[in-house]
Amino acid sequence: MLRMSIVVAVAVAGMAQAQQPVPPRPAGGDCPVIVVDGQRITTAGSDCVVRPNARPDWTTPPPAADPLARFLYPPELVMAHQEAIGLTDKQRAAIQDAVKDAQSKVVDLQFRMSAEVEKLQRLIQSSSPDEPKVLDEVTRVLTLERDMKVTQMTLMIRIKSQLTERQQGMLDQLRSGTPKPIRD
Repeated sequence: MLRMSIVVAVAVAGMAQAQQPVPPRPAGGDCPVIVVDGQRITTAGSDCVVRPNARPDWTTPPPAADPLARFLYPPELVMAHQEAIGLTDKQRAAIQDAVKDAQSKVVDLQFRMSAEVEKLQRLIQSSSPDEPKVLDEVTRVLTLERDMKVTQMTLMIRIKSQLTERQQGMLDQLRSGTPKPIRD
């Protein structure tokens, strides 16, 4: 079984996480967030610590579901169910190549983005930041974020294009937790 590297898991985490429902937090409580292999694990209500007289946090909007996630298949999902969906050696090789290509791009983008964010931090920590310089740096950071998203989407599209409609249907059912027999 192919093991996905941390880099690609990080690259597609946003899309993969959107496929899992996020448990509601009790008003005025703190619940531990447990992440295993990039997936949030639901904690029991008894794991939440309710703060007395605490008010709900209305300033932080709930996380929005990714509207595209249900149409895409992260590499972890495909590899976790490769036998169940009948993934061929040719498909596996093509997906592995796509993941390797994305990994190399993501690593480069992460290093470049870290450097640019560091520059941005230095610019805005001044008591009187130079607005044009700050905005130029923001533009560089946003361009790198855009490039990261394009790389992520490219990977997801390449994976989906390798899967048959039948395999996609099987993954949809496996992802939702309600596997049903699929007819050819």
